[in-house]
Amino acid sequence: MNPYKYNKQVWKIVLLFFAAMIGIASLLYTNYLVKNLSISERTKAEVWAMSTRSIMTMPDVDDDFISFIYAVRDSLSLPAIIIDSKENIIFWRDLDSTKTNIKAEEEHKEGLTYDPDYFQKQLYIMKGMHPPITLELDTGESWLVYYKDSSALQQLRIFPYIQLSLIAIFLTIAYTVFNSIKKSEQNLVWVGMAKEAAHQLGTPISSLMGWIELIRLKYDAENDDVVNEMERDVQRLEIVADRFSKIGSTPSLSNHNVYHVVNDFINYFKIRTSEKITFILEGDKHVEAMLNVPLFDWIIENLLKNAVNAIGTEGTIKVSITENIAKEEIFIDISDTGKGIPRSNFETIFQPGFTTRKRGWGLGLSLTMRMVSYHKGQIFVKESEIGKGTTFRIILKSNLKYEPTQV
Repeated sequence: MNPYKYNKQVWKIVLLFFAAMIGIASLLYTNYLVKNLSISERTKAEVWAMSTRSIMTMPDVDDDFISFIYAVRDSLSLPAIIIDSKENIIFWRDLDSTKTNIKAEEEHKEGLTYDPDYFQKQLYIMKGMHPPITLELDTGESWLVYYKDSSALQQLRIFPYIQLSLIAIFLTIAYTVFNSIKKSEQNLVWVGMAKEAAHQLGTPISSLMGWIELIRLKYDAENDDVVNEMERDVQRLEIVADRFSKIGSTPSLSNHNVYHVVNDFINYFKIRTSEKITFILEGDKHVEAMLNVPLFDWIIENLLKNAVNAIGTEGTIKVSITENIAKEEIFIDISDTGKGIPRSNFETIFQPGFTTRKRGWGLGLSLTMRMVSYHKGQIFVKESEIGKGTTFRIILKSNLKYEPTQV
């Protein structure tokens, strides 16, 4: 199991678990409060209903007692409607004070609007929220009291969802900032290591160049093929050291023929691999793009090395260069007949530390993606099938401009 992928999955599961626990606890506690408050409000609605019935049905009694009943009724603030057995609205409370369901001249004089539809709509809403409270009258008739939740209870019902949304937004922002800081720190580490490696390589490379010249002079090997190839390898080391020294700085780009650059590197690379691996280069030989050749060679080198490792002993690596004239883009497809990549790893393989090999740092494709971005391009796994092979696609901006044909 890949440790990078495993650790990342474990942290995701742990964070998801704690987030779920916080969300469930918040919902359960809020539902507990809502339930208790709802019971309290029903009790208030019952008291209000009984006090209203007493006021409307009681005979003449002491004024102090009537005042007490009014005080009890008016102290209970809750949207409610009382209807009789024929669903006529007898009394209502805490609804829109500018409307009335009683059509009378004196009501209109007070600036009220006669709007019975409003009260019917409110009654319909109340019927859907709570079962009615039944009031039995001395006459044998029954009244039904419907009520709505108070604004405080309604807000409390939606509060946990607002709270969880704010927590989710906060965690998302915090996770993004943390990742950004972490990547910046990693980048500084990689840049420091790369520049130190380039510095350390400088002295032995210079010494090797001197030893090669001594070999030529001592053994008269000016045109010896072996010595020439040794010199090419040392020059290659110089290029590698130069690459590492430039990591972290913006590379300079210049116009190059893509086919020629790729062909030159393949010619160098293929004589250093097994003869059982066949290299094929095909496509448009005229497309041009803005490249930094040492870095672009590094891109091709990483992809070809991965292809060789995927193939093992015998197979084919094909590089195809095509141009999308409409979008002014260049497609470089590097295909191998290796073991393939699972679809679930199409994006993971470009992350630092990911590797399927027993040896390796898992930085090759991560650096490759960074170098492609230096060229303002894209790289991704175009297609892959287990046991049959993989195709990587690089997209670069074409440096050739085409004028539309005029008819």
